[in-house]
Amino acid sequence: MKIIVLDGYGLNPGDLSWEGIEEMGDLTVYPRTSDEEFYDHAAGADILLTNKPPITKERLCRLPDLKYIGVLATGYNVVDTEAARQHGIPVCNIPAYSTASVAQMAFALILSITNRAEHYAEENRQGKWSRNPDFCYWDTPLVELAGKKMGIVGLGHTGMATAHIALAFGMEVHAFTSKSQAQLGTAIHKEPTLETLLATCDVVSLHCPLTPATQHLINRKTLNQMKPGCILINTARGPLVNENDVAEALCARTLAAYGADVMDREPPSAESPLWKAPNAYLTPHIAWATREARQRLMDICADNLHAFLDGKPQNIVNP
Repeated sequence: MKIIVLDGYGLNPGDLSWEGIEEMGDLTVYPRTSDEEFYDHAAGADILLTNKPPITKERLCRLPDLKYIGVLATGYNVVDTEAARQHGIPVCNIPAYSTASVAQMAFALILSITNRAEHYAEENRQGKWSRNPDFCYWDTPLVELAGKKMGIVGLGHTGMATAHIALAFGMEVHAFTSKSQAQLGTAIHKEPTLETLLATCDVVSLHCPLTPATQHLINRKTLNQMKPGCILINTARGPLVNENDVAEALCARTLAAYGADVMDREPPSAESPLWKAPNAYLTPHIAWATREARQRLMDICADNLHAFLDGKPQNIVNP
């Protein structure tokens, strides 16, 4: 069984082992695969594992040996799942492997914005505290989260984990979700519309999937519906927000801050207006990349392959 990993570096830059997958076949791991390299790398594969290189209908037609596609992520929009189904090829993803890590990043961004620990650490490396006449100083607003309203858009695994962290901080949690109030329990308040959530919450964190209905969910209109001084967090998908509109709102100071681990295009354009917008806190899509989460992804990938080879495929997204 010939197993090809098209872009293994992101998952495993060298600190993990491919052993669990290697024992199932003849494994070749490419660190990256460009469009020009795709057919050379994928030729003869029985099993293809991919994160970012697209597997389109056209590409599937030129891979006659292919029997299985594993997506090294939860989202699977890089694969034409319907074309794969027509070829009798199961497409399997890796669900819920990074829930805790992504929820942690959401709050890392929130705390960066409200407490500015990195800002003060850097200032003090330059001697500012040592030169200060008083025992302490602060030159940014410092915000206590307890008692603030946290709005969560999308209450799947990661949204729920983020809600639990917010509750532990003493925040009042509101959610815009398809789940019923009974499913949420008494601690989380279900909002009837996105507009009511945006109008009342001090922090809004996005955890919904990217669909045609949610693309640019946050735009000039919805930004204008937000409570003045709101903090917006996006650890879900970059295209959930219109970055030009967010940058505009930051420059106008109607949006207090934007913390994001994802961008509309990745790697992002050097011309993105967010680079120059005040209070834009941008990290390079690393919420999923804790060693623990990547090891979990690797383990689930191996489990998926075992299940497929045993004739009982799991985590299929194109049944």
